[in-house]
Amino acid sequence: MAVVVTRPAQEAQRWAVLLREGGLQPVVLPLLAIAPAPDREGLRQVAAQADDYAAVMFVSAHAVQGFFAASPRFMRARAWAPGPATRDALLAAGVPPARIDAPAADAVQFDSESLWQQVQGQLGAGDRLLVVRGADATGRGQGREWLAQQVEAAGAGVAFAAAYRREPPAWSDAERALARGAAVDGSWWLFSSSEAARNLPTLLPGQDWSRARAVATHPRIVQSVRALGFRTVVPCRPALADVVASIESAR
Repeated sequence: MAVVVTRPAQEAQRWAVLLREGGLQPVVLPLLAIAPAPDREGLRQVAAQADDYAAVMFVSAHAVQGFFAASPRFMRARAWAPGPATRDALLAAGVPPARIDAPAADAVQFDSESLWQQVQGQLGAGDRLLVVRGADATGRGQGREWLAQQVEAAGAGVAFAAAYRREPPAWSDAERALARGAAVDGSWWLFSSSEAARNLPTLLPGQDWSRARAVATHPRIVQSVRALGFRTVVPCRPALADVVASIESAR
């Protein structure tokens, strides 16, 4: 069974290995490209002052990698991660496990809401949170601000830093041909980002998705993929076993 992996190239290759080990046939077609931070000197200055914050939230593994590339020293602040991939990136960067807060392994979803269940009460009046996230191609910060709003409601301050840029990828003619085939041949598309889904009509304009089917790793992503016209969109948790099980059960 073919599975189209839409994550950025480096992540996509890692997922391709795992899916192949799970008995599936991965097809790598990234729908997002990762580029350096729009203001690297500004990021370096913010990263150097990380211990002025009570906690630093990293929205993704890319946020961790960009942040520690700017300032590789270890932090004393709490490090918040919305899911296991971000937690693993923090561990790889040398952050001690005891300083990392993340959703429980059996959480229904890995997102800001699940993270907040673990960290609410940590911050109060006078504390500050730094949110390390991505920016769009113009350098403007991107991402939901739901958790920042909860922190502010608790009386703490919030600042933001962009550690990388997310951009639409440049597809080759061969990649477009693969994508058009996967839209009609029964392949499963694996979506882990609403932004990635929204890039698809630009990369493949005019494509009919009424025969396509997908697995999406969050309810908000499910909505974005359904809006493209996919015939079947199956929600699942963003873990390999859940992805494979969802595809197997929907065959």
